[in-house]
Amino acid sequence: MNREPPNSVILHAGCISLSGRGLLILGPSGSGKSGLALQLMAFGCAFVADDRTFVSSREATLIAMPPRGIHGQIEARGVGILAAENETAARVVLAVDLGQEERERLPPWRVTEVLGVELPLLHRVESAHFPAAIMQYLKAGRIE
Repeated sequence: MNREPPNSVILHAGCISLSGRGLLILGPSGSGKSGLALQLMAFGCAFVADDRTFVSSREATLIAMPPRGIHGQIEARGVGILAAENETAARVVLAVDLGQEERERLPPWRVTEVLGVELPLLHRVESAHFPAAIMQYLKAGRIE
């Protein structure tokens, strides 16, 4: 039986945060969600959740939290399950979909909707600068 409160869902996604500003990392299995999270953690982001993320909507804001049973654990392919200190919650301000490849040099503004809340959306960029660009996005946003 589903015991999730109203306006909440467990997503097949990871989440990191920078100063409480969360990034929801979406994509199919094997698309690199944990790998991107590990890269961002190496740059100074806080770990929230890996593989499954509990998300709730509160006053038009998304809050991400680690689900019970897997908090403090992140998978590193070829290495194993690693322990990681994690934040208990983050306000989600951005999403990236690793299942979609970005083909535009200057992509259009995209959004995705989770629990009725729109989030800016990035697609996967096949470049070494992608994690650094996400860090800067979380720090200062995107100019339109």
